[in-house]
Amino acid sequence: MGEKVVLAYSGGLDTSVILKWLVLEGYDVIAYIANVGQRDDLEAARTKALATGASKARVEDLRHAFVTDFIFQATKANAMYEGRYLLGTSLARPLIAKRQIEIAAEEGAPYVSHGATGKGNDQVRFELSYYALNPDIKVIAPWKIPAFLHRFKGRSDLLAFAKEHDIEITSSTAKPFSEDDNLFHISHEAGELEDPKHEAGEDVFSRTTAPEAAPDTPARITITFKDGVPVAVGNQDDGTTYTDPLELFEYLNELGRIHGIGRIDMVENRFVGLKSRGVYETPGGTILHWAHVDIESIAMDREVLRLRNMLTAKLSELIYYGFWFSPEMAFLMAAVDKSQEVIDGTVFLKLYKGNVIVVGRQSSSSLYDRDLASMDLEGGFNQQDAEGFIKINAIRLKAHSAIMHKKHKHWGVE
Repeated sequence: MGEKVVLAYSGGLDTSVILKWLVLEGYDVIAYIANVGQRDDLEAARTKALATGASKARVEDLRHAFVTDFIFQATKANAMYEGRYLLGTSLARPLIAKRQIEIAAEEGAPYVSHGATGKGNDQVRFELSYYALNPDIKVIAPWKIPAFLHRFKGRSDLLAFAKEHDIEITSSTAKPFSEDDNLFHISHEAGELEDPKHEAGEDVFSRTTAPEAAPDTPARITITFKDGVPVAVGNQDDGTTYTDPLELFEYLNELGRIHGIGRIDMVENRFVGLKSRGVYETPGGTILHWAHVDIESIAMDREVLRLRNMLTAKLSELIYYGFWFSPEMAFLMAAVDKSQEVIDGTVFLKLYKGNVIVVGRQSSSSLYDRDLASMDLEGGFNQQDAEGFIKINAIRLKAHSAIMHKKHKHWGVE
């Protein structure tokens, strides 16, 4: 046997071909299958990896860690790339890479490998994570190796190689687009979706009901937060309650599926400089995002909220680009964690035909004072004080206006 390499393996066409290619190149391949909530037959993938030539195949259940250490962390920051994408694929990659590096250490493997292409974001996410976690690791990225690229110029070459080496081809390879599936979301891109004006048909969507076909009666739920983290989900219609992080998130996914929540169709800017059209379904994540945004509205100080929102855009970019394990990410997450210390309370929501509708909220750390805010009560707020407040804030506006008036008069603009 040659030197060991731990391959991030999905069981799909690309990674199956890569597995066999690595074996033929003389490597001892350990197939690593990360369970991040994708709806695949992972035991079948394990069997397929061994049949394709892997000396060992390890299936690792990472779902709980995915929810608590990545999804909930991103939710605390309201992370959303370019104002729309909830970062489903981006969040899973550093988790997968982290466990891959750990397995490499356990197996005594000097190499790790992945099947991400040289045009996408995932190659960056995987490899930056690898090097951040183990600076001495060696990475085999076949889609950037000239010999591999010369042999496999397209999908037809992959299929021919698979047939030549008796690699099982599943029906999913016939889809006219590519997908990445995990507990947080599923993405659809490439193929027929590369035409940005082409409408994604219902055959594309698999995690959500079409909003127009969703129930005519809304679901009423509550989400309770402690320090910005969801700790309970309750269904007001039937009394169902979940407190386990994985169970409550899976329940939100199911409610989002039923009510057609979480569909996004967008063109985004990849880190490598290309634009990419992606169609995403993020049912539970969308519900959780808007609930968290709302609980902050009542429990977070105004200036803290403004500063945290300034950090959110940069943090979202770091996640998308692949810098989860970076010093700047640690710095920003420390600030986010500080901002969440009193983000406690419950948000009341209606889920209806693709919409997440907030209908109420309550918080033990609420900064909302009903008496002060009331239009009917004085509540300790002296309205006459507003006169001086306005005059002070008007000083610079008056000065600017006087200067502009003088300038225009000098040049005869009046």
